[in-house]
Amino acid sequence: MMARANLSGDELRELAAFAEELADIAGSVIMPFFRRPFAVDNKLGAAGFDPVTEADRAAETAIRARIKARYPSHGILGEEQGFTPGTSPLTWVVDPIDGTRAFVCGMAQWGTLIALNDGNRPAIGVLDQPFMKERWIGFDGTARFRSRDGTSTIKTRACAAIEDVVLTTTSPTGYFTKEESAAFSALSDRARLTRYGGDCYAYGLLALGMIDLTVEAGLKPWDVQALIPIIEGAGGVITRWDGTEASQGGRVVACGDPKLHAAVVDLLRTST
Repeated sequence: MMARANLSGDELRELAAFAEELADIAGSVIMPFFRRPFAVDNKLGAAGFDPVTEADRAAETAIRARIKARYPSHGILGEEQGFTPGTSPLTWVVDPIDGTRAFVCGMAQWGTLIALNDGNRPAIGVLDQPFMKERWIGFDGTARFRSRDGTSTIKTRACAAIEDVVLTTTSPTGYFTKEESAAFSALSDRARLTRYGGDCYAYGLLALGMIDLTVEAGLKPWDVQALIPIIEGAGGVITRWDGTEASQGGRVVACGDPKLHAAVVDLLRTST
């Protein structure tokens, strides 16, 4: 196993700036497709519907080309083109369009996810929504939000009781097993408000203090790694349902309040 890279503050800032450059590149490729006619393929065929578009593929190709030109020793893990190992412990983890279903419907709840994994866990995360010109950046224990109004440091909000939460998941069907759906329903029954949709955008809203709890299942590494530095940098907690490290995806729970996270993990453990 390759050793973890020990990145200095200056190195983190340099690499975070490069991650934002990658987001700019992805946005310039994706936006000409959004809300216009384009080809949509189904990865699952007769087994279901998992869309991939020209925009997904073109954006990941552009991101990969820039990484290879600037940091040829780095590895790359992307949703559309798989894993290309590097000689460095550092690996870029990329989802060119997280929320492709929303994208093909012309809805704005999608984003580009870019993470840099240091060989152990994600050290830098960027969530970019180019249509709304919104960007979240997390690294070195902080999280920032950039919009048309400027850039600010962000913080999750306090909400320790399940009965007070705003709860989200991308969909109540299609992602959960029967057992997982029952566990989510147990949370939803107690929550103040439950909303569906959002994909990665919901995690951005959680980091902004607009949402308290996001619960999902069936995630892949590229679905979650960019979100971890953002949620943690804003003061929240993101793990698997059993409280363990979430970098490899699976069942994931994100909370703005650490006290809420403890209560939710306890409920999920007893429900599954």
